[in-house]
Amino acid sequence: MSKQAQNVKELEFEGIPKLLWKYFLPAFAGVIINSLYNIVDRIFIGHGVGAAALSGLSAVFPIMIIMMAFGMLIGMGAGVRVSLNLGKKDFKRAEKVLGNAFLLMVVVALFIMALGFAIKDPLLHFFGVNNQTFDYANEYLNIILFGSVFNIVGYSLNNLIRSEGSAKVAMISMVISAGLNLILDPIFIFTLDMGVAGAAYATVISQFVLMIWVIIHFRSKRSVIRLRMNNFKLKKDIVWYILSIGFAPFSMQLASSLVFGTFNLQLVKYGGDLAVGAMGVIMSVAMLLVMTIIAINMAAQPIIGFNYGAKDYKRVKQTLVISLIFATIVSFIGFGLSELFPRTIVKAFNNDSKELLDIGTRGLRLFLLALPLVGFQIITGNYFQSTGKAGLSALLSLLRQVIVLMPVLIILPKQLGLDGVWLAGPIADTVSAVITSFFLVRELKRLNRAIDYQQQKS
Repeated sequence: MSKQAQNVKELEFEGIPKLLWKYFLPAFAGVIINSLYNIVDRIFIGHGVGAAALSGLSAVFPIMIIMMAFGMLIGMGAGVRVSLNLGKKDFKRAEKVLGNAFLLMVVVALFIMALGFAIKDPLLHFFGVNNQTFDYANEYLNIILFGSVFNIVGYSLNNLIRSEGSAKVAMISMVISAGLNLILDPIFIFTLDMGVAGAAYATVISQFVLMIWVIIHFRSKRSVIRLRMNNFKLKKDIVWYILSIGFAPFSMQLASSLVFGTFNLQLVKYGGDLAVGAMGVIMSVAMLLVMTIIAINMAAQPIIGFNYGAKDYKRVKQTLVISLIFATIVSFIGFGLSELFPRTIVKAFNNDSKELLDIGTRGLRLFLLALPLVGFQIITGNYFQSTGKAGLSALLSLLRQVIVLMPVLIILPKQLGLDGVWLAGPIADTVSAVITSFFLVRELKRLNRAIDYQQQKS
């Protein structure tokens, strides 16, 4: 049986719990390793360079989120479209989406690099860099911007590998990239004494290797769909077809960057540079926890997309429900660990500064108070994106990231100081969870009606 036929049969007939687990394990390994190497970057810099460098890198983080946003705009948008087309057995259309997406990735990445160099100084200051941390942030960002093409093409194409049902290959891609970064980090930072530049070079080199690896995959017989030269021509309908779905994760990532920048400004105002460094630690920990839920999303997306395209709503609902339960369990476990061992967690990043340790410990406890409510929100947003409802997915994402959070983040610190900055996140998560619940219940009822109708016809 061909790779194409095997993946399609699996998505169409394999038991959902078994299939989700099969797709989750490689996705989890990939995202956790990816998260770990971002965290290890901060640990190496915190211990090898110091707290000021850690604060400088925390200010670069929202700029890197912007770069990731453009990757998601294309990679996730194309990924959903590929899954839907595979569900319809339209392999030719899926390959056209892949070819257009690849060319779009390169064009967008070059634009991001040029724009980044043009506005990087005011951008760094906007995201909370001051005279003490500017040199660290600027040195790191210069190198990262040169690797924009590697970053966007590598991660976006890897998402498409997952969308065609090749979860294990996508995991191996991340293991290769992250593993290389973990090896190069200590060599460049400590052995060669390159400081933050060493961390940046390690990241860019690992992204380059990832890009080459995923391109080779899509040119080989291992892939379900192929990267063909005759599809390297941007077509309006296909570009819109990709971007209309990719807008939801794109808007969420852009909003994350805006929020992160506002957080940094409020942290500097109410807690100083060390509070910004503490936020970098907290976001690394939060990312590690949330990435587990993202892995559930990655496992569910091709299953939901394929079966929704095939109009098998029973399998769609089963995938959604199991994902919701799994994500909620993960959220509660992460919440328990962060509340019970916050000081130990922060200490792993930097144990030289007692003030950073104290600020980070309290911040971690407060910032993750509503973590148990986050899991089902992420899964619900991904479901609407996977089924082509990009507008609703974007709305639910923006509720948490901007619509509720930004006013709270601006108003609450005036009353509570630094604690108000930490508490803005859980308050926004609680309010948006109530609204998300309404749309989730409505969708489950709609799926039940569709399933009943199909059963009556058969």
